[in-house]
Amino acid sequence: MALSVIIYSCQKETSGSVNPDKPHTVRIFLTDHQTPVFDSVFIDLQGLQVKLEDDSLPNGGWVNLSIRPGVYNILRFRNGLDTLFSNGTLPNARVQKVKLVLGTQNSVMKDGQSFPLRVKSEDREVIANLDDSNFDISNDQVMFWIDFDAGNSIQVDNSGSGNNNGYRLKSHIKIFSRSRSGSIEGRVLPRAADAIVKAVIGTDTATAIPFDDNGEFKIVGLNAGTYKLLIDGQNGYQDTTINNVVVRNREDTHVPVITLHQ
Repeated sequence: MALSVIIYSCQKETSGSVNPDKPHTVRIFLTDHQTPVFDSVFIDLQGLQVKLEDDSLPNGGWVNLSIRPGVYNILRFRNGLDTLFSNGTLPNARVQKVKLVLGTQNSVMKDGQSFPLRVKSEDREVIANLDDSNFDISNDQVMFWIDFDAGNSIQVDNSGSGNNNGYRLKSHIKIFSRSRSGSIEGRVLPRAADAIVKAVIGTDTATAIPFDDNGEFKIVGLNAGTYKLLIDGQNGYQDTTINNVVVRNREDTHVPVITLHQ
């Protein structure tokens, strides 16, 4: 799978010149809302459907889209990285919902050890609502991102036997578009701090883990607003906070280099 960096640019939003009742191409990308708990999160993605508003369509308006089914390590898609998950053609652009269909081969890696992720049958279909705020229409094309929230999707599972009961997967996804979201990016040094970066607004928290020796991080898919940036230092390094980080739609908000001290 090819990785790409999300580049925010101005796009034409839905306007009176757009005819939503004609066929549109669709491009759907997959990215990840990071978790600091696990080294890898392997999700078995077997299907993708979009529900359209059209009484003449079969199957209640649900349209199957082509994907490459299989196990995805979604933690690869962090710090602004994504992958083109599906592209195809829709009978119209009146999209209402998106559905991910999961298989049973789900697992996590933690401290070098593999643990299965149990998935209840009712949790194998993950549905999110779509509206004008989280997808773009431009040049007869519908485009949006699926943000798989690994941190909130994995729960300790106490249903097993023994002392090590393992984990359960109850997936949470967020849908966002470029034109109705922004991002925060920067660098945290030194690398030895193993910092965890959290962007907080109200009760919502988005997390990033800097990678490589450069300590670069990027948190995407953020609603416009004023955020508090919490940087949690590890290995004896002190935490720090940056207040009043303003995020605007279509823009990358850059913060100065953050240096943690012991």
